[in-house]
Amino acid sequence: MHVYLVGGAVRDFLLGHPYHEKDYVVVGATPQQLLDQGYQPVGKDFPVFLHPQTKDEYALARTERKSGIGYHGFQFFTDPDVTLEDDLIRRDLTINAIAMDETSGEIFDPYGGRQDLELKLLRHVSNAFLEDPLRVLRVARFAARYFQYGFSIAPETLNLMQQLSQSGELDALTPERVWKETSRALMETHANVYFEVLHQCGALKVLFPEIEALFGVPQRPEYHPEIDCGIHTLMALQQACNAHYSLDVRYAVLVHDLGKALTPIDELPRHIMHEERGVAPVQDLSDRLKVPTQLKQLAVSVCKEHLKCHQAMTLKPGTLWRLLQRLDVLRRPERVEAFIQACECDARGRLGLEDRAYPQAEYMRKAMHIVRSIKASDLPEDIHGAEIGEMLIQYRIDALADLKQQHENNV
Repeated sequence: MHVYLVGGAVRDFLLGHPYHEKDYVVVGATPQQLLDQGYQPVGKDFPVFLHPQTKDEYALARTERKSGIGYHGFQFFTDPDVTLEDDLIRRDLTINAIAMDETSGEIFDPYGGRQDLELKLLRHVSNAFLEDPLRVLRVARFAARYFQYGFSIAPETLNLMQQLSQSGELDALTPERVWKETSRALMETHANVYFEVLHQCGALKVLFPEIEALFGVPQRPEYHPEIDCGIHTLMALQQACNAHYSLDVRYAVLVHDLGKALTPIDELPRHIMHEERGVAPVQDLSDRLKVPTQLKQLAVSVCKEHLKCHQAMTLKPGTLWRLLQRLDVLRRPERVEAFIQACECDARGRLGLEDRAYPQAEYMRKAMHIVRSIKASDLPEDIHGAEIGEMLIQYRIDALADLKQQHENNV
């Protein structure tokens, strides 16, 4: 029985990157041998075991055969005679098909993964790549992760991704799996690359048609020098990545302009009412992918209200108060902060304007602090019942009027 460290841990070890999860493959063993040594079985489709102390995953070396549609459509075979090379050839990319003997440090690289690491290439191991549609998303995610190090997708691998996108196999991916890969990609340093790759290989129009529809839609160049709505969306997303914002902010930025794809052609390049038009596609996309409710709620708010954030300093005090109310300022100030962050990314996700000042953010934060600081205890003692709520609202609007006056005096 031989045990090898495999997959991402070996890849990142060779790249000099930190890694936390370790996966192992066991060659020349049976399930009973591992059970006898105290390993705990966890795999349903094939034998995977948890180490009794470390809880790392140990999988028996296996081969696989396509037997159906999608990434679940496989039959797996394990046997002590299955070799390490047999196991590694079923993996997606050569850089993920490298194994290491942790005891001796010896590297096993039968498919040229180390050379591709040096070449900074994401290349498929074999044509079995075509059997698993999930690999389209995985390669796009790796492209996003390693973009900052100069990695690119091998042309022949991109060609296979295009074939998969056109084959109908992507339709077999479950919403949960698509969202899992996408949410991980959104948290990469260059999340925009994930969507650029999916657009390039044709997968975006299959899995994210609402986002694909933005590409080629023009905007007014005086506000959007980059012109293309799809390019603007990905530039705004990159702003969120640069600022290390949370997943909910990044998702909201990704979908904030979906309504622009629905602008009547005779109105282009203007996009009047795109905020209202965008709500339905944001909801549809979020529901289809089963996006968590918290993310969906913020995304809808950003889609519907982002222009009001851009106009914050010119809004009437009552209008600003109602905006803050809709954002649930009194109970969820963190929601307001996330909203502000997403709107700032929208403002800066424009060609040549990436470093522009966005004073609206500080103005909104001051407004949030002001309305939250006014309590019922600040009211006259003789105010009771429904009058309390009405007067609290008026106090808050008056305070926002003072803020607006102070701003105008300082301009």
